[in-house]
Amino acid sequence: MYEQVSHSLLNEILLALNPEILRQERMRYFYTRLGANFYSIHSLFHLLYGDRDDFREQMQKLVETMAMQYIARPENLKKPDLDRENDHNWFLSQQWVGMALYSDGFAENLKGLNAKLSYLQELGINMLHVMPVLDCPPGRSDGGYAVRDFRRVDERIGSLEDIKALAAAMRKRNMLLTLDVVLNHASDEHEWAQRARNGEKAYQDYYYVFDDREMPDMFEETMVEIFPETSPGNFTWDEAMGKWVMTSFNSFQWDLNYSNPAVFIEMLDIIFHWANHGADIVRLDAVAFLWKKIGSNCQNEREAHLILQLFKDCCQVTAPGVLFIAEAIVAPVEVTKYFGEDAINAKECEIAYNATFMALLWDAVATKKTDLLNRGIRSLPDKLERATWLNYIRCHDDIGLGFDDTDIRLCGYDPVAHRRFLINYFTGNFADSPARGRPFAQNEKTGDARISGTLASLVGLESALESGDEEAIDASINIILLLHSMILSFGGIPLLYYGDEIGTLNDYSYQQDEHKSHDSRWIHRPTIDWDKAELRKQPGTIEQRIFSGLKKMIAVRKEIPAFADFNSRELLAVNNPHLLAFSHFDHQHESSKVLVIGNFDASPQHLDLKMLRRMGFFQLDGVRDLCTGESPPTFNDQLAIPAYGFYWLADTHS
Repeated sequence: MYEQVSHSLLNEILLALNPEILRQERMRYFYTRLGANFYSIHSLFHLLYGDRDDFREQMQKLVETMAMQYIARPENLKKPDLDRENDHNWFLSQQWVGMALYSDGFAENLKGLNAKLSYLQELGINMLHVMPVLDCPPGRSDGGYAVRDFRRVDERIGSLEDIKALAAAMRKRNMLLTLDVVLNHASDEHEWAQRARNGEKAYQDYYYVFDDREMPDMFEETMVEIFPETSPGNFTWDEAMGKWVMTSFNSFQWDLNYSNPAVFIEMLDIIFHWANHGADIVRLDAVAFLWKKIGSNCQNEREAHLILQLFKDCCQVTAPGVLFIAEAIVAPVEVTKYFGEDAINAKECEIAYNATFMALLWDAVATKKTDLLNRGIRSLPDKLERATWLNYIRCHDDIGLGFDDTDIRLCGYDPVAHRRFLINYFTGNFADSPARGRPFAQNEKTGDARISGTLASLVGLESALESGDEEAIDASINIILLLHSMILSFGGIPLLYYGDEIGTLNDYSYQQDEHKSHDSRWIHRPTIDWDKAELRKQPGTIEQRIFSGLKKMIAVRKEIPAFADFNSRELLAVNNPHLLAFSHFDHQHESSKVLVIGNFDASPQHLDLKMLRRMGFFQLDGVRDLCTGESPPTFNDQLAIPAYGFYWLADTHS
């Protein structure tokens, strides 16, 4: 868009560019994209920083940062940029299936991970989220999210060259690499923090620092505690600096101050750094916390969205093939805003975690009913075009119970009592519960808690193996496959978690590590037993049953265009409280439908076929379950769904 004020400034900036930039050849695409995006970039930067005396100087630095990183961008990454611009819906394809893993837990280090890519391809994984790889202080890393150096790889797992080698190997295999950039905070051992401690005002301005408790106390009136057990409050006194520092997460993680444009430009440069080292997707951590205001809970502020829009607009100039994931585990009404509010296409992040769907699935496992699951899905706001969900069952983090209280009440539950039931159920403190989870971040003041544990241990495989109960083992395996069938078919990118593909149980060794014993999330950050993984090749083993079941589902998913994420899902009311049912149509051939049905009960259930026909679904003749290739069983014009069973049904004649 042409607009005189912004483009007059752009002309001034271009005339004053660093001579090193001006001497560069092959900058055509950069200048074309810069011209196309500059009105938006200028408008956003002015909204955030326009009242500063150094606004023009900071704008100059911003453009030069984009230009220098474009120059540094390898040619073999610029071609995918062009290809993805031409095929702008490429990431909405049903072909993508992801996995999140810690490189040291999965394969000791980055070199070992590179050597295990064939294992991932065997399963069907072609998008890999390598959990934080950056340099963190040992013992005070928050699982890799307390970064000491944003450009240095933790030497215990590898080097920058190892990242480049991994990215190159993945490109050859047509696999996408996802890396983290922690936006909200940095370790108190970061160079910026050290210089702030030494009294450098410029670096103290990188953080929220205060001489006394007056301002912190006002913030605390409305801010929530993230880790009330281990890091109560939101401010930490730093003795060396003689000031209070905002620390929303842990006392050793200092919140970055994005009201300072220098912080924005530093972090943009870091995003480009990892994009230029091969990241196809950048996971932006803790995006809900990027802007702080007194009188608010300091989450989901409008300015946080402006910051993300500005990151995206700048990235579209320098590295347009790179996608953003918003790590925003917030209420459903808030999470879709991270795609970009008041827009048609995603203007902030193309991908967001579907934490609500994840939590709803766990509710259905505990209650064996889908009332809240169905209601919660209906309450999910519509996503934008060119945006997609990341659907998952487990991840490195805890399970939060962020359901809407209104939905809980409409299902006949008291919100407080229902959440307490779920916590008790999954921590094994409820009668007949087979789960072996642990509470996380218990808040004694509110009674709230979240849940830790591996998928297999939470659905009862651990307790079933302890008792030797074959029926319970079968049930837990079926639940594992049922849950994966939901995320693989829901619409979006399914994200598996490492170890779940072979039924990995809780890892209790964290209790013997003084740096981890206070954080129950380490129970589900395992070290893979590769002897156990080899059992996937032996028919009848637990590992083989889970791995082969997932492998088949993934392969089938990739062959079904209806599973591409073009807003084609329709949730169905089937009048059975134990079933979840939804359909997808192929956006290019709307007559081609797939019906997904999942049974969350321990007993078989049924569906009235007449009702399905009234909904416009197929006659039973010619209908096949896509995962088995067989016709589903029926009785008296009713479709039978086994205990913890599921179908992906399609009319093979259509």
